[in-house]
Amino acid sequence: MNFLSVSSVMNTVFAVILAIAILLVMITVHEFGHYTAGKILKFKINEFAIGFGPKLFRRTSKKTGEAFSIRLFPLGGFCAFDGEDAEGLNPNSFNNKAPWKRIIVLISGPLMNYILALLLIIISMFAFGQMLFKVGSVVPAPQDSYIGYSLQEGDMISAVDGNGIYLTSDLMTALGGKSEGDIVEITVFRDGNKQKIEVMLRGDCDFKNSEETSKLWNALGIGTYEGEDGKNYWNIGVESHRFGFFETIGRSFVYSFRIAGTIFKVLGELLTGHLGLSAMGGPVTTIKLTSQIASQSVQNFFEIAAYIGVNLAVFNLLPIPALDGSKVVFCLIEIIFRKPVPRKIEAVIHAVGFVLILAFAVLTDILQFI
Repeated sequence: MNFLSVSSVMNTVFAVILAIAILLVMITVHEFGHYTAGKILKFKINEFAIGFGPKLFRRTSKKTGEAFSIRLFPLGGFCAFDGEDAEGLNPNSFNNKAPWKRIIVLISGPLMNYILALLLIIISMFAFGQMLFKVGSVVPAPQDSYIGYSLQEGDMISAVDGNGIYLTSDLMTALGGKSEGDIVEITVFRDGNKQKIEVMLRGDCDFKNSEETSKLWNALGIGTYEGEDGKNYWNIGVESHRFGFFETIGRSFVYSFRIAGTIFKVLGELLTGHLGLSAMGGPVTTIKLTSQIASQSVQNFFEIAAYIGVNLAVFNLLPIPALDGSKVVFCLIEIIFRKPVPRKIEAVIHAVGFVLILAFAVLTDILQFI
């Protein structure tokens, strides 16, 4: 094994460790949100654990009886409340607390994920600026009518028809339904100056799902280049641009909302059949992609960490059995009907949901390798 191969292996190992660290921090912050809210509202907590599986370290507080543990597998964690799956004898047990208090505890985990993600976005935007799409090359105008209505090499796209652009999905939303020959107003930074230009679309924007980016770049007239593997790639990249103080704060919030919006969009496409399961990924795929992105630069590290944070926040609030959102629904049912769903039935529903989530995660990972 030569030096280059050793170096490559070490870089890969470092990238994977970096990805696992991001996931572990986000999960720990999530559980700490539950823990903090539980402490404030006087819930009885049995254990706070970082990781899953066999215990590597465990310490129990003599004062509160709470156990803190670090476990073998660093891809999870939990905050175990007393009587969470059944009626507890202690008045401070989870299910003996008022439903509104339980709701606060349940949403505090996702809330902490969102707050951390937002802070990372703000730090990233102040330190490096917002990543804008930068045009690498443009296909020559196919007809005289397109001359003067085209993007130029080096243009950094900021908005389309007044709608701010943060993600590829934003461009697809802004152009969705438009046809070849339509003219759109695009705000760009050209040679350092902000200006609005008119662009005539070179193709129809009838996107069926979020993966049809080729139609998007073709409509905008983006050129291609040949990669080292002999394949052609769209010549569109990203470059950071700094905005003013208050605009940066505002854009940070909007960016976090846009990330959350992509989750609902993808879920909608999955449910309607417009997007296949192969487009999703489980833990292995997540670690792989995270390691690739996070190891590229400090800004990319902040970006992917924030993206995962918002994803965890939104996903955990979905009304899917075993997730926080589902447990909130059961609390709301209890408030509305003044009577809880039988605890044993609720426990079974969450257990089945947990198994299905695990199966779904494994399945989506397997599909990535087929």
